[in-house]
Amino acid sequence: MSGLEDTNAPPRRQAAADSPDVLWSPGSDPTALAAFMSWVREHRGAEAADYQALHAWSVSDLEGFWSAVTEFCGVRFHDAPEAVIGGGQVMPGTQWFPGATLNYAEQALTPGPGRADDDVVVVFVREDGARHELTQAELCDAVGGARAGLVRLGVRRGDRVVALAPNTVETLVTFLAVASLGAVWSSCSPDFGTRAAHDRFAQIEPTVLIAVDGYLYGGKRFSVLDKVAALRARLPTLRATVLVPYLDDDATLDGSVSWAEFGACPGPLEFEPVPFDHPLWVLYSSGTTGLPKGIVHGHGGIVVEHLKSLRLHYDLGPRDRFFWFTTTGWMMWNFLIGGLLVDATIVLYDGNPGHPGLDTLWRLAAQERITYFGASAPFVHASLKAGLRPRESHDLSRLRALGSTGSPLSAEGFRWIGDAVGENIQICSVSGGTDVCAAFVGAAPNVPVWLGEISCPTLGADVRSYDETGQEVVDTVGELVITKPMPSMPVMFWDDPDGTRLRDAYFTDYPGVWRHGDWVRITPRGSLVIYGRSDSTLNRGGVRMGTADFYAVVEGFDEVLDSLVIDTTESGARNEDENEGALLCFLVLAPGTALPAIEPRLRGALRAELSPRHVPDRFITVQAVPRTLSGKKCEVPVKKILVGVPPDKAMSRGALQNPDALIPFLELAAASKGRRPSSGSSARQ
Repeated sequence: MSGLEDTNAPPRRQAAADSPDVLWSPGSDPTALAAFMSWVREHRGAEAADYQALHAWSVSDLEGFWSAVTEFCGVRFHDAPEAVIGGGQVMPGTQWFPGATLNYAEQALTPGPGRADDDVVVVFVREDGARHELTQAELCDAVGGARAGLVRLGVRRGDRVVALAPNTVETLVTFLAVASLGAVWSSCSPDFGTRAAHDRFAQIEPTVLIAVDGYLYGGKRFSVLDKVAALRARLPTLRATVLVPYLDDDATLDGSVSWAEFGACPGPLEFEPVPFDHPLWVLYSSGTTGLPKGIVHGHGGIVVEHLKSLRLHYDLGPRDRFFWFTTTGWMMWNFLIGGLLVDATIVLYDGNPGHPGLDTLWRLAAQERITYFGASAPFVHASLKAGLRPRESHDLSRLRALGSTGSPLSAEGFRWIGDAVGENIQICSVSGGTDVCAAFVGAAPNVPVWLGEISCPTLGADVRSYDETGQEVVDTVGELVITKPMPSMPVMFWDDPDGTRLRDAYFTDYPGVWRHGDWVRITPRGSLVIYGRSDSTLNRGGVRMGTADFYAVVEGFDEVLDSLVIDTTESGARNEDENEGALLCFLVLAPGTALPAIEPRLRGALRAELSPRHVPDRFITVQAVPRTLSGKKCEVPVKKILVGVPPDKAMSRGALQNPDALIPFLELAAASKGRRPSSGSSARQ
């Protein structure tokens, strides 16, 4: 059965007459996705003439689609699954591939027919120019040695191993060794504070800590030995700490095992077969408003989802060099290293992407012949504002795709990529989350890129837009929901035995449907636009708007380096007669810019491009916008502070990159004595 006639699937629609500009169109080169479409036609009877038809089948026939992914992409099962889904498609709690056993590390380290032992598979570059690469054989040998080291330390299946470490070869090697044993991995970047790391690691009671002696950032060296000692003292379940000499080859820490000693004895590269949902790693929610939630993903779910994404959507293979700027504290690190699953060479970078200038990563792309380059939308916007034109200063002839995530990419960002990086480069704006360690919406090799829009929902992701009554809407902004289960949805939250916290996080608003917490508009073309978090909506006189619209206008000014908009209206207010709060815009201005000089222009632009109701009551300058450890703006916690919630209940300072950035917001809240500032009238004149 092809399942292509599912009446619950969104109807296919033709492009509207007023479609935005097409910035990139699919070419005629063969792709893995085209091969997959032919394969499912032959082996599943699925006659998918285009991407929309293939996607419709992928969400209507889950068993047919996901079994096809495992077969086409070559998942290495030890014990074959008894079924694709056991016990029905109810969320949460879907049982994927019951009876199957496999191992992530085996899938990543077993080369396909296009990979040889002497092929370079990992390239590491540090901001000071240090560079290291590993071949397939060298990576396997290193993982075998680290595996033997873990065994000597008593690590067994199910034990937790944590790392306070940057995006380096040693971190990658240790993770793969942990996974090979069926142990569970978790990591934080070394710039995390002691409390932030402890709040995450202590929950999962680790047995081994891997830590560096320090790190480099922005041309400066930062020792973390005191932090490691303090963290170790607060983790009573640790049996050993392994110290990696990252700054100083002679670094020591009393009572620790040196990296040289840890990996000194070669060991066999073996793989423990584990059930499909056996924990692979624990990722964490931001923790801005409480203890970070430990999000557990399984070996099988990640293998299958990342194979689907990286092989079919990203079209990665042995010919590719895959890069995404990330730290080990962001899910994009876990996604980046998944390039090994499809035999791509992964490029790891550690350091400040803006040091000594914003040209650093573009130079890296040229020097390392990167084919798929990934970064955050703020990095793209910063490159635009800096006036960079990478195509003119670097040889980017190998670059075919540019990925952007972390926040919505503006239309100006899309245009800049096409103009300044390359008109033949596919712009892959993607959105998903740590929750699934994947994207719900993104790009595909056979779908165009429209200006300012995400090209398509990803295969297997039944993405819909719901209004407040739970009805599906098209070409209207609504809640982004997922109506069918996906394999990489969390196996569980850590220490949530009855699943209450997991259900509360995603399934309370629409029972049985995953509510992701983003505003989205699905166009008649099937493309999508994300408007920001639905819990930080700007509700002015009953007219709701996502913050992404606001930032696109304000941050389009060269004089504005960053911004944060807060609507202090209570969530229940529907119009300005119901105690509407103030709309406040906090600005980080470029050096030499004075607020009085730019404020009238900002007000005029917002009034013209959004509405008079969405012109702020006040503009306030700050030195920095508070951001989470993964770089996201802290809209909701700051709103809570400004409406009078005690700061210790509104936000955990340890969950911030820059906790001092909170000071002006705390001062403003204190000055109003917990009362919201009264609304002015200037926004509506």
